[in-house]
Amino acid sequence: MRTMIFAAGLGTRLRPLTDTLPKALIPVSGRPLLAITAERLRAVGATEAVVNVHHFADQIKDYVRNNDFGMPITISDESEGLLDTGGGLRKALPLFSANEEPILIHNVDILSNADLVAFVEQHGAADATLMVSERETQRYLLFNDEMRLMGWTNVATGEVRTPYEHLDLSQCRKLAFAGIHCVSPSIGATMEAYPEKFSITNFYIENCHRLVIRGYIQPDLRLLDVGKQDTLAAAEMFLKTI
Repeated sequence: MRTMIFAAGLGTRLRPLTDTLPKALIPVSGRPLLAITAERLRAVGATEAVVNVHHFADQIKDYVRNNDFGMPITISDESEGLLDTGGGLRKALPLFSANEEPILIHNVDILSNADLVAFVEQHGAADATLMVSERETQRYLLFNDEMRLMGWTNVATGEVRTPYEHLDLSQCRKLAFAGIHCVSPSIGATMEAYPEKFSITNFYIENCHRLVIRGYIQPDLRLLDVGKQDTLAAAEMFLKTI
C-alpha cells in the first residue's frame, strides 16, 4: 500500500503550540501526530509513504531522518511555498515507486477508527474514493444514489458548486468529508491543467463529471480532527478507545 500524509499546514488553530512546532510534531499521549499516523498506516499494510512539509519543515525532516517507521518515508518539500492539498499531491506523485497501485491519503491531524484496509480494497477502478460520514457540519459533499460525487454545498450560506447543470439537491445525499481519501495515480493527468497551488477538494468537485469519484461510508466511523487546543485532551482519550 502506498500512502501520503498531508503535513504541510500552518496549524494556525493550534497556536501558540505551532509558533515553535509544526502541527505534525504536536504530541498526543507523548507521541507526535506524524508518528501516530505513520505507525497506523504501517500497521494496516503501508509499504511506503510521502509526507509533504512546509511549516518548520526542517524539524519534520530531522524527525523522519532520526526515527524508524518500518517503511521508507520520502519528504515532499514545500518550503518555498504551500501548494495546498491538490498542488501538494501533484508534486508528490513522482516521488512514489513506479506502479499503478492506488495511493491512500491521510491528513496528519485526523484520528479515527477507519478500516483503512477495507477502504483501499473497495477503491477498485475509481479515480478517487473519499471517506465520508453523516456527521453534522455546514459544508457537505453531494452524492447521488450510486455514491458518485455530484458537487458541494454550504448549507449555512446556500452556496452550491457543481459541474452538473440543474442539479436537484433534494435528490442528493449530503455527507461530510473525513480527510481520508484514495486516488489512482492516473489522476495526475487531469491535474496538469491546474495552477501550481490548488485545493484537492475543489479539484474533485470540478471534475466529478469526467472522473469516477465515489464516496465511501463506514457506518461505525468515529473521527476526531485534532485541529484546536481544546481537542488535544480529547485526542488522548480518543486514542485509548480505538
